[in-house]
Formats: sequence, structure tokens, C-alpha cells
Amino acid sequence: MPRMRTPAGKECTFFFGDYHRGRDEEECRLLKDNNLEWTPDLCSNCPIPDIELANACEHMQFTPKVERALFIVGKKQVYVDTYCSKCTCAVDEPRIGCGQCHPLPDIFVVAPDDPDTTV
Repeated sequence: MPRMRTPAGKECTFFFGDYHRGRDEEECRLLKDNNLEWTPDLCSNCPIPDIELANACEHMQFTPKVERALFIVGKKQVYVDTYCSKCTCAVDEPRIGCGQCHPLPDIFVVAPDDPDTTV
């Protein structure tokens, strides 16, 4: 998917800005698709660009929510729940992934009977 630079300076596949011929329209399509209100300051603490930079799994789906960090006083922030559509499971650490879509290559897997490993 194409990425655009957010107001926070990060690249994100869900951010869209239309600046053609004097237009100044910006939106977060992830929040818009989930009927959540977007403001440019939400991009500064959004975890999506960092997750996409660390893990490009095409099976990962995001469910966003916008909440205040400290009840009434804190700034609004974007939080996401992640889900893998391939293995149909929740993803605990989205920067790493579910662990089933992209297994480690054999060179990184240590056999239990390997004499070079220490227990």
C-alpha cells in the first residue's frame, strides 16, 4: 500500500492528504472507517507507523480506539488491537506478529539436541 507522510512526520498507509490545486484535506482512513474522529495531533502518538515499519504482514488487521491517556486531563491517543486474519488469532505484540505467518528461517532455529547450546 502507498504511504503518505503524516503531520507528525511519519509515513503511514492509513493517512491521506489531498493538497492538489489548493485543497487542504487530511484524514486518517483507519479512524474514518471505524467512525472515530481524527485530528492531526493524534498522529504524534499513533502506534500504527511504528508497527508497519517493524512488521509488514499483510494479514494483520487493526481495530483502533481513541481514548484519553489520563482520564479527563490527558491528551487523546490512538490505541489499536491487532488481529491476524490468516491464523484467526489476536496478536499480542504487533511489532513482532503472530508468530505463525512468518516463521523464523531454519538458520535461526536451534535444535534441542544441538551440542553447542548451553542449558
